[in-house]
Parts: sequence; C-alpha cells; structure tokens
Amino acid sequence: MEQLTELLQRAHAGDEAARERLFAVAYEELRTHARSLLRAGGRNTFLDTTVLVHESFLRFQQAGRLNGGDRGHFFAYAGRIMRSVVVDFARKRQAERRGGELERVALDTQLAEDLRASDEQMLRINEALQALEEVDKRLVQVVEMRYFVGMTESEIAGALGVAERTVRRDWEKAKLLLLAGLR
Repeated sequence: MEQLTELLQRAHAGDEAARERLFAVAYEELRTHARSLLRAGGRNTFLDTTVLVHESFLRFQQAGRLNGGDRGHFFAYAGRIMRSVVVDFARKRQAERRGGELERVALDTQLAEDLRASDEQMLRINEALQALEEVDKRLVQVVEMRYFVGMTESEIAGALGVAERTVRRDWEKAKLLLLAGLR
C-alpha cells in the first residue's frame, strides 16, 4: 500500500520510471477489479481479465501524466480506462457483426441473441453515462469507481473528497437516472 502511494506521488511529479512501475505494483488489485467487472456484467464481451488489465495499461501509458497522486485518484482513473476498453470492445464486436470482412451467416440460436444484447446493452449504458455526465459529472465518477473498478464507498469518498453518505446518495441517484435513461 505504501509502495503504491509513493509510486503514485513520484509518477504525478513526472517520474517516468515510477509511472511504468505503477501498474506492476497495482497489477493484482487491478486484476481483482477487472475480474469483478467481467463477472458483474461484461462476461459476454469475450474479454478476459488479463486482456482488460493489459489493454488498460497500454491506454494508461499513452495517456500521459496522472492528474492525482493518491490511490483513490489512480483507481478512479483506472475505472475510466477500463470502462473505455469494455465499451470500445463492444463497439468493435458490433461493427464486426454488421459487416466488416466477415461472411454473413444467419444464426437463430439463443447464444447469438445473448451476445448481441450484451454488446448493445454496454453501448446503451455508455450513452446513458455520457448523458448523465452532462447533468452531474460526480455521479458518473461514482459509477465508474464503484462499477468498473469495484471501489468501496469509503475509497470513493476519499478519492472525491466527500462523505460516505454523499457517495451512497450519489450511487442511488445515479442508478435511478441511469435506469430512466436506459428505458
């Protein structure tokens, strides 16, 4: 825990070696969060835990400097990256299904329907989150940290600088607004 915090502070200050070491230190915790995410709703994306964590790392490397130097900010950022990886993968799979260079084959199995619903649902959730972001950015941050990273209310409260009760209220409000947006 202390090593992660120290690396985050050094990476935030611009130390590239610390930035590269950061994912190695946080790797197991990120795998745990990714596994949780894929079990909760992304299991039909054909992504596995390793692919999700590694793709997130590549995007992290391309992104540049960290905005915050503490554990909460890092995992909040990791949640945003993981969300983008899952959504991009769903978009790619939908594009492949709609043509691409693949030969069209009519499928009437339940498995094909389940997979289509999962990708479409992930894209709809992303659109609902984008619409919610225009209303209240903090609600989206709470959803990303809780759903995509699996952070606790206390960790989210620390990352956002608010009370745990505020996080609980934001989570409930976000769920209601997202549900309304998905209808």
